[in-house]
Amino acid sequence: MIRAAFLTDPVTDFDLTKDSTLSLLRAAQRRGWQVFQFEQQHLSLRRGKAVASAFAFELLGRFAETLAAQDALPGPWFRVQDAGEVELSSFDVVFMRKDPPFNMQYIYSTYLLERASNMGTLVVNRPDSLRDCNEKLFATEFESCYPPLVVTQSAAVIREFSADHGDVILKQLDGMGGTGVFLVRQGDPNLSVMIEMLTENGQVPIMAQDYIPEIRQGDKRILLIDGEPAPYALARIPAEGETRGNLAAGGHGEVRELTERDEWIARQVGLIAKERGLVFVGLDVIGDHLTEINVTCPTCVRQIEAQTGVDLGERLIDHVAARLA
Repeated sequence: MIRAAFLTDPVTDFDLTKDSTLSLLRAAQRRGWQVFQFEQQHLSLRRGKAVASAFAFELLGRFAETLAAQDALPGPWFRVQDAGEVELSSFDVVFMRKDPPFNMQYIYSTYLLERASNMGTLVVNRPDSLRDCNEKLFATEFESCYPPLVVTQSAAVIREFSADHGDVILKQLDGMGGTGVFLVRQGDPNLSVMIEMLTENGQVPIMAQDYIPEIRQGDKRILLIDGEPAPYALARIPAEGETRGNLAAGGHGEVRELTERDEWIARQVGLIAKERGLVFVGLDVIGDHLTEINVTCPTCVRQIEAQTGVDLGERLIDHVAARLA
């Protein structure tokens, strides 16, 4: 029997209407896999081996069969049983599904996951690539895909970029869910204070990016499974008065078929992602431009499933099962 472990946030914190990890848990359970769950603080290195204080995990009732967003969920929806301390290498696959922040604790977790990976356990996504592929900087490896931008902690460089491009977006390199993202209009008198705040007075680099007006039509999330794009994207439409489409920032999602440009971008990224062991990846595309490559904990699975009936969790687990076979 396949033993699959999921490193997640606390299960009790899951958003039952949209958490993508639930789709993966359900698909693994329906295959008859033995499913375990643990959190970052449950990881240790003991006697030279990476271990976790893990829990056997089971989805209950009809929630184990359907994850439709409209389902009411009275009563318990999962059951856990203490499995004690388990060597990570005893799992066939470990899914790293911890939401950012991408901080030092996250990095230390990847070091321990890498111990298991080196002993033959499949880790999704590969731990060294989780460390190396900053979600905003990784996108800049694909020169023909991304918009004009600079990455710097120099206020002078940012001001020069702003003067050359007019309306620009300023954002932190380690933000998530739209946090730390600012639209700066040409001539905005607050530009200097925004730069000071985001760069921590010139100590931390940030990204300044040309503003893409097509954000009003949505920030598309395109999901890749082993380099291949899902047939639909979720366009995250900004709320009224917002410039950010992130669902966490109040945006709403509409499913769209991929355009030719979307598919072209997906092919450029997919080949490199596959080479780096990035099995499950989310691309953020605004208009014709790639703006971010989410490798830590791609989301929007549930919204696409609910609006199309395409079971992306099942597709990912199918791919993992083939790899393990």
